[in-house]
Formats: sequence, structure tokens, C-alpha cells
Amino acid sequence: MIPTFNEAATIWRIIEKVKTAPVPFEKEIIVSDDGSTDATPRVLARIPGIRVLRSEQNRGKGAALRRGFAVAHGEAIIIQDADLEYDPADYPMILAPIIAGKADAVFGSRFKGGVGRALYFWHYVGNTLVSVCASACTNLLFTDVYTGSKAFTRPCLLRILPRLSADGFEIEVEIALRAVQTSARIYEVAISYYGRTYEEGKKIRWWHGLRALATIVRCTLR
Repeated sequence: MIPTFNEAATIWRIIEKVKTAPVPFEKEIIVSDDGSTDATPRVLARIPGIRVLRSEQNRGKGAALRRGFAVAHGEAIIIQDADLEYDPADYPMILAPIIAGKADAVFGSRFKGGVGRALYFWHYVGNTLVSVCASACTNLLFTDVYTGSKAFTRPCLLRILPRLSADGFEIEVEIALRAVQTSARIYEVAISYYGRTYEEGKKIRWWHGLRALATIVRCTLR
């Protein structure tokens, strides 16, 4: 499940990586284009073997994910960002607890010892704060609740999907809290991470952390 917005420079390469990722079953690749205004739609039109969902309006990552979740058929669903920050080569590690029948959801953590490019310091501080708050409200230890690398069994996703309403990046936190509230068995695994700079197209800003904290409060109260 690949949400995308204005990622013409990377979308072809990431889809090729997804296609060749070593997983033991057939892949359904769904790209949810959230109103891209660059060449992303034209690039997607030239890529065979994928399903493209197109929104004329940019609403946010959460809206793009929910649109894709609603039509996914897979028994295991993986979220893959359209940039090159998360590596599909990590899919075997992410899927292993699900395939073993031990997990309903698996979150790839950038802070459990995987190989990666150095992060922005204040991004790390903000992510840690959000993860601590989510951990305190769920009594589960999340080291990277804002990770864009998540996988679910189909039954788990169907349980949480009606509870998802976030349109923006805060969907990552909402997914985690709703998974806990539906008694999902959640695992974390170390992943590699190659973070982009703002000049390279990174979209996360400081106010997304505030929205994530507000989402934690909303999900906890409801």
C-alpha cells in the first residue's frame, strides 16, 4: 500500500524495489495518489502491474491510506512510503512475526539498531515525545510510533479501519492506538532507514508532532 504525493523523482524506483522484494507470496501493489501536481500521475501511468487510485484533491497521507485500505485484498498489508526512506528489502523481517502467527501488526522501528542515515535531531526529539505519550496512554512500549513502515494481517486491518479518521501524517499514531484498542498483538522490529533532507523532499514539519499529540488525546478519550 503506497500513498504518494508529488514523488515523481522516486516513485518508479520504489515500485521496482517493491516488485523485487523477497516475500513468499504474490504481491498486490496499490498506489494511492493524493492529488499530485507534478509528474507523478504520468510516471504511474507507465508502470505495469500496479493498481492506481487517484484523488483530484490533496487531503493528506491518512486519507490516501484509508482509500487504499478500503480496496486491498491481501492477507497481509504493508505500508510503503513512496520515497526511498524505507527499504522494501526489510519486508522479510517485518512479515516474519505475522507469518509465524505471533503478531497481528508489526511496526518497523528506526531506533532499535538498524542501519540508517543520521536523523534530524529535533525530529528525533519530537518522535520520542510522541512515542512516549503513546506508550503511556496504551501501556505498551513504542520506540517509534510514528514509523511509516507498518504491516498488518487482514483481520487486524478490518478491525481498525472503521476507527480511522485522520487525514494527515497523524494517521501513523492513530493506527497504532486503534490497533492497541482492538487487542492486536503488536511487534516491533529493527529496520534500515535512509531519511531525506528537506531539500530532497522531506515533508514532515514540527506542527505534525502537535497533531500527533492531539490524536493521542482524541483516541484515548474515545
